[in-house]
Amino acid sequence: MKVFFHTLGCKVNQYETQEMREQLNKNGYEITEDEGIADIFVINSCTVTSESDRKTRQCVRHYKKKYPESTVVLTGCMPQSFPEMAEKLTEADIVLGNKNNKLLVKSLIEYFADSCRVLYLEQHQSNEPLVSTGISSFEERTRAILKIEDGCDRFCSYCIIPKARGRVRWKPIEDIKKEVSALTKNGFREIVLVGINLSAYGKGSDLNLSDAVFAVAENENVERIRLGSLEPDHITDELIEKLSKCDKLCPQFHISLQSGCDKILKKMNRHYTSDEYYSLCEKLRKEFKDCTLTTDIMVGFPYEDEEDFQITKEFAEKVMFEKIHIFPYSRRSGTVADKMDGQVEKSVKAQRVSELSQVADRIRKDFLEKQIGDTLSVLVEEKQKDNVYFGYTANYTPVKISCGNVGEIKKVKIVSVQDDFCIGE
Repeated sequence: MKVFFHTLGCKVNQYETQEMREQLNKNGYEITEDEGIADIFVINSCTVTSESDRKTRQCVRHYKKKYPESTVVLTGCMPQSFPEMAEKLTEADIVLGNKNNKLLVKSLIEYFADSCRVLYLEQHQSNEPLVSTGISSFEERTRAILKIEDGCDRFCSYCIIPKARGRVRWKPIEDIKKEVSALTKNGFREIVLVGINLSAYGKGSDLNLSDAVFAVAENENVERIRLGSLEPDHITDELIEKLSKCDKLCPQFHISLQSGCDKILKKMNRHYTSDEYYSLCEKLRKEFKDCTLTTDIMVGFPYEDEEDFQITKEFAEKVMFEKIHIFPYSRRSGTVADKMDGQVEKSVKAQRVSELSQVADRIRKDFLEKQIGDTLSVLVEEKQKDNVYFGYTANYTPVKISCGNVGEIKKVKIVSVQDDFCIGE
C-alpha cells in the first residue's frame, strides 16, 4: 500500500515523520510523493497556535473528501494536546498522539482487520524516557535533522507545548552515535541537532548539550554540526566555552527572544531579562568567528503598548540579528495568556509586524552585503533551473553559484547580493 505524508510544524515533526516513513518502509509499505496514487494519508500535526489546529482539521477533511476510499491517519501535537477535538474529527480513521506515533504500523493492521476506528491517545507522564526508533536517512535532503531532546519545563504563558510534548527528556549519547553512523553511511555530511527545548539536553544528569555535539563530532564523516532553536537561559558560560572548542560546529545560533521589553518578558513567563539576553549575544560573537544570531520575536502580546513595542524594536537594532522571524501573538486556548486582559487589536499587531520587518530587512541586507569579497564554504543543497546551484555557508548565509554537485561542500567567493541571498563564484 502507498502512503502520503503531510507534515505541519517544526523540525521535530519533520524528524518524527521520517521515523514513521522508515517504520512503514520496513513493514512493506511504499512511501509516495504523489497524493493521487496514495492509499493512506498521514497528517503529522502542529498545535502551536489555533491557526495550526485549523490547518490540521482542513488537511484531514481535504484528503478524506478528495479520496473517500483512502485511510486517513491523524497524529502529532494536535491530538496529543486536544484529544477530545481529535476524536470529534471523524474524517480521521486513525488518531494517534505524538506519544503513540510509534504505533502507526500496529494501528494500520488493527484498522484493516475490522475497519473500526483506531484511537491511541495516551498522555505524557513525568520522568518518561525519550522513546525513538531512530532514522537512517532524510528524504531528498543534504543535511539530516536529528532529534536528541523532547519536552519542555518552561511553561511560558502563551505556550501549549508542555502539554503537547511533556517534560524534558533526552536521547542517550550512545543512541546518538549509532544514529549518526547510520546517517553518514547514507552520505549525510551535515547533522542538525533539534529538540523542543534543545538547550535543556542532559537536564537532571551530568551531561549537557556540548556532550551531544561532541558525540556527533566524533564521527569522521560528519563535516558540519548545526544547532536548532535554543532557549537563552540554558546557555551558560561553561556551555559556550565547551561548544567553542568544536571545530565542526556551525557558528549560527537561533536563540528565541520573543520580546526585547522586560515588562513583556515577565508577562510571558520568560526566564531572562533583555540585558541577560544581550550579554549572551556578546559572548557568542566573541567566542565564535563569523557568528550569526537569528531569533523569533512576537509582537502584540497582551499588555504590549506602543512604548513596549518600540523598546523591542530598538533592542533588535542593538543586537543586529542577522535574521528575525516576526509573528503576531495568537491566542492559544489552554494557556495563561489566552485569559489575560489587555489583548491587542489585530490591526495593531499587523502594523507592528510590518514596522519591525522593515528594520529586520535592513539589517539582513547589510549583513549579506558585508560578505561580498569573502571566500566561504557552501554546502550545495539543490540544483535549480539554468544550471544554478543553491546552498548555505556554515553561518547559514544562502548562496547561489553556477556550478557544483548536490551534497558537496565548495569554496565560494561572494561577489554580489540579490534579493535575500548572495551570489558566489
